[in-house]
Amino acid sequence: MKPEPTIFVVDDDAAVRRAIASAGRLLGRPVKPFASAADFLATFDSSQPGCLVLDLKMPGMTGIELQQQLVNEGVALPIVVVSGHADVRIAVDVMTRGAITVLEKPFRLEELLAQLRKALEQDAKHRREAAAQAEANAKLAGLTAKEREVLEAIAAGKTNKEIAEDLGLSLRAVEDRRARLMKKVEARTVAELVQVLNRR
Repeated sequence: MKPEPTIFVVDDDAAVRRAIASAGRLLGRPVKPFASAADFLATFDSSQPGCLVLDLKMPGMTGIELQQQLVNEGVALPIVVVSGHADVRIAVDVMTRGAITVLEKPFRLEELLAQLRKALEQDAKHRREAAAQAEANAKLAGLTAKEREVLEAIAAGKTNKEIAEDLGLSLRAVEDRRARLMKKVEARTVAELVQVLNRR
């Protein structure tokens, strides 16, 4: 079974953690609350889908420092920042690093729910795209160098005859390579073949 998308919360304010847990129940999503960035990092697994609600000012590691660490580690978990202390400079800073939005405390429930939906949808889309890219790369990795030559020529819009002339091959040889590579990448049409290439 695929892991269920989870709303992670890192905030030293217990009342905020409870409010976001309530929002999670309304969305039908599990919520995992943490009182500190260290507690979150101790158990977080980047393969777990979901999003992160993150306070900026906390004892120990701040929200900004946690966000930067996740960025440095290549973790693309969407982040909704909540803060009672965010000025324009800080808001621009965290959003430049990929935060979805900055909600000022106290925030409205409707506003929080809208941003959580957006974050969860973004994460799901990103994971679908990453899975499609990995699948495309696996298919292309099975091609020989000669098949890859023909593939790149097809993607450039060249006909079999033009490919044969460019590579000094017979038309039959090009047709054979084309048939083999299309079978390997599981493409029935040139359009499907180009789609695989574009996912690399």
